[in-house]
Amino acid sequence: MGSTGWSANTGPDAPRRRGATDAAGLAVLGSCAAWSLITATARAGRPEGVLLSVLAVAAGYACGRISGALVPVAASAAAGLCGVWLAVVAPQGGPAPDTMAPLGRAGATAALLALSAGALCCAAWSARQRALRIALHVLAAGTVVVAVAIGSRTGGAACAGIVLYSLAAAGMRRRAAGLVGLGLVTAAVAALGVALAKSALPSGTAAALEGRLTPHRVLLWRDALRMADSDPVLGVGPGRFEELSRTSAQSPLSDTKPHSAVLQVAAEQGVVGAVLLAAAYCWLLYALWRSARSNQVVLAGGVALTAVAALASVSNALSFTTVTVGVGLLAGIATAEPLTDDPLHDVAAPAGARDGHE
Repeated sequence: MGSTGWSANTGPDAPRRRGATDAAGLAVLGSCAAWSLITATARAGRPEGVLLSVLAVAAGYACGRISGALVPVAASAAAGLCGVWLAVVAPQGGPAPDTMAPLGRAGATAALLALSAGALCCAAWSARQRALRIALHVLAAGTVVVAVAIGSRTGGAACAGIVLYSLAAAGMRRRAAGLVGLGLVTAAVAALGVALAKSALPSGTAAALEGRLTPHRVLLWRDALRMADSDPVLGVGPGRFEELSRTSAQSPLSDTKPHSAVLQVAAEQGVVGAVLLAAAYCWLLYALWRSARSNQVVLAGGVALTAVAALASVSNALSFTTVTVGVGLLAGIATAEPLTDDPLHDVAAPAGARDGHE
C-alpha cells in the first residue's frame, strides 16, 4: 500500500490508539506485580525482587518516553554511553546477586552492552545529519570492541548482531515481519533452554550446549523444573528458589538464581507467572509495532530488546536493576513521539510500512 499520509500511527485517532497501548502495558505490568504478591502470600515468598523489577521497567519506560520526545538523539546517545560505562565499571550498580558466584555477572554485562548498542543505533537513525548518523553508528560498532576488551564474548556477539541488524533495517519496509522474526528468536532460545533442562535434546547437541552453558547452570535449571512440576499453578513462591534448590545448597558460592528468567518465574510463580512474563515481552513488541517512530528506530530498539530477552533466558541478567531500567528506557525511547519530525519518518518508512500493513 502506498503512502497516503495516514497510518495506524498517525491521524486523529493515533493518540487514542497509543493511549490504549500504554494502558495495555500498565495492565500487564500491574498483573505481574499483583501475581507475585498473590503467590508470595500463598507460599510465604519474598516478592520484593519482582516488584523492584516491575517498578524499574515502568520507571525506565516513562523516562524514555519523555526524554525521547524532547531530545531523541541526545537521549538515545546518552543512554547508550551510560550503558557502556556501567558495563565496564559497575554492572552491579543496584540490588543484585553476588557477582563473584560461579556463573558471575556475564549475563548482566552482555545485556548492558546490547542495550547500549541498541540505544546508539536508535540515536543514529534519529539524527538528521548524515555525518552524525555515521558517527553514531561507529560508536555503536565500538561496543563490540568494548565487549571484547572486557572479555564478554557473548556481549560482543550480541552487539555485532544488533549493529548489523540495524544497518539492514535501512532497507526494511515492513516492521511487522521484522518484529515477528525477533519474537520467534526469543521463543526459540527459551524453548531450547527448557528442552536442555528436560534432557529432551539429542545427546551430542545437549553435550555441546551444556559445555558452553556450564553443567552448574543446567543443574540449576533442572532444580527449577522440579519446583515448577511440584506446583504448576502457584509455584514455590517468589524468592524461594535458593532454599529449595539442591544445587544451590551444595554450592557455597551460589548466587541464589537459576540463571533463566523463564524457568525462575515458572518455578517461583507457576505457569501463570510464566505467561505474564511472556505477555510483558509481547507487549513490548506490540508497542514497538504501534510506535510513530521510523522503522529503523523501531527495529534497532527491537533487536536490542530481543537480545536481552534471549540473554535473560540463559542467565540472571534481569536480576540486575541496571538492566531492567535499561530495558524500559530503550523501549520508551523507541516508542516516544519526538516533538520534531523523525528524519526518516517519511523517507524510509512510508505510512503503510510504518504500521506493518503495507
